[in-house]
Amino acid sequence: MSWLSRLAERQIQKARLKGQLQGLEGEGKPLPDRPGDAFVSPGDAVGFRIMAEAGVLPEEIRLKKLAMAQRALLATLIDEAERKVAMAELARLEMLQAIAEESRRKFLR
Repeated sequence: MSWLSRLAERQIQKARLKGQLQGLEGEGKPLPDRPGDAFVSPGDAVGFRIMAEAGVLPEEIRLKKLAMAQRALLATLIDEAERKVAMAELARLEMLQAIAEESRRKFLR
């Protein structure tokens, strides 16, 4: 265990003994299901959660939702010409999402 982990554990234990971890929002309830957090660093996940609670939607998340909707639309299309147009739009959305993610990563370095 690293010194930082030990320090964090001590701080948590200290707060628990003082009763500072009692009566918190969500206490006794299961953790919310956030499968997307498995693919995001813990720091980014916390930042996204804070923004979500404040009603702010990061550009990359907005684009991710649009891409998901586009994939769903693509799955329903049969006409080859319509599918081609929908695939081009999906590629455009995925490219913009990748650019937004890379911009965030570079900003946080």
